[in-house]
Amino acid sequence: MPTTESYQLLLAAAAACEDKKAEDIRILALDPSESGLTDYFLICNGTNDRQNVAITDAIEIKLKHEFGTYPNSVEGRRQGEWILMDYVDFIVHVFSAEKRAFYGLERLRKSATTISVPELNAELKALIAKTRTKTGKSAKVAEPAEAAPVKSAAKKIVAKKAVAKKAVAKKAAAKKTTKKK
Repeated sequence: MPTTESYQLLLAAAAACEDKKAEDIRILALDPSESGLTDYFLICNGTNDRQNVAITDAIEIKLKHEFGTYPNSVEGRRQGEWILMDYVDFIVHVFSAEKRAFYGLERLRKSATTISVPELNAELKALIAKTRTKTGKSAKVAEPAEAAPVKSAAKKIVAKKAVAKKAVAKKAAAKKTTKKK
């Protein structure tokens, strides 16, 4: 059973597709007996190769910033006709219109059920409500647990870089003064 985080990731990826004007966005819930690889396919297409790359870039950036998650692998980005991004719980397929019609993933996965974004949102809310009743909490769901440590770690890295830049600047200034003498 997918976790709340995998639902949130999938919804964020679908939102990134919408932001970049992807066409015909579909989420397929795969039959577990047929697909041991992943739970969902997010399928969409762009109007050209550049838009396909922009869609995948938007997905990657959004999931990286909001959840600290990177795809396990990305295939086809250089060609741009069919780009595949593997996020383990779901796989994103960004096609050109011609390649999508040719390969027809929706036809190949006949046992998969198509889920709309509002339906997935409803499933996420139900899952959150179910976990709240189990734990007895009534507080709102905050950011994913991984996002806060990633942000604080990023701040530490930025601070270390700033200290390193100051040290380099001091060394450079010291070298200039020794050369002048």
